[in-house]
Amino acid sequence: MQLPPDEESRLTINIVPMIDVVFAVLAFFILSTLYLTRTEGLPVNLPTATTAVSQDEATLTLTIVADGSLFLGDRAVTLEALADEVQALIAPGQSAMVTVRADTATPHGQVVAAMDRIRNLDGVRLGIATQQP
Repeated sequence: MQLPPDEESRLTINIVPMIDVVFAVLAFFILSTLYLTRTEGLPVNLPTATTAVSQDEATLTLTIVADGSLFLGDRAVTLEALADEVQALIAPGQSAMVTVRADTATPHGQVVAAMDRIRNLDGVRLGIATQQP
């Protein structure tokens, strides 16, 4: 009597569960980074204002810490070079919004001097960051 030949089952690797896990991890990281992008600039104690309105169009952030140091984004900048640095970050012919984030302990004269330098640039609008009480 002749028996049918044993067919060895072919080993297969099922990658569908691995793809599901990779997409779940990817979705987690995408969603978690969306919440991290709202903090701009260095941490400072912002003044409070009851009439504060959220602006989503800020393209540049100027942070003035309590000792009067200036930071454009996260880079230190001097008051004399502030206008040139802002102009270098803006594309020619484009308008931009610069948000000033000044600490509550920052001298008023330092904030006004920085804003005065920025106001002389064409196509640049200014905003002041505050927080709700």
